[in-house]
Amino acid sequence: MKTKLALGVVVAAIAVFSQNAFSQAATPASRAEVKAEARSGALAPAGEGPGAMAGSGATTGKSTKTRMQRKDETKMAKESGALKPTGEAAEKETSDATRAKPTVNSRADRKAATRAANKTGGIQPAGEAARPIADPMKK
Repeated sequence: MKTKLALGVVVAAIAVFSQNAFSQAATPASRAEVKAEARSGALAPAGEGPGAMAGSGATTGKSTKTRMQRKDETKMAKESGALKPTGEAAEKETSDATRAKPTVNSRADRKAATRAANKTGGIQPAGEAARPIADPMKK
């Protein structure tokens, strides 16, 4: 137990001292250097504004299209049907397409099959835990 404690103390001491050694390796910039760098515009602006995200299209602030051009393109795509729905509407469209397909069996056939499965115990009762199909229902 004492060796584990001693080893833990040694590891903690190494971590603390190595952190100080690395932090003191770089010399801090003088106030004049920091001001000159800020005036030159080399620093990223503070906050979450458009200039804060380096490398994004928002940093330039320039767009190749006007707002009206983007709106016209979107309207034309919507009219031609090329604009895909977003969010939950995309999922609804696929489920509507699946639901609209005609079924092979009639309603009477499906009801008869359900009754037969219920009589043989093939249907799981509502609210019951899942059980293997091979196990017969207990009455």
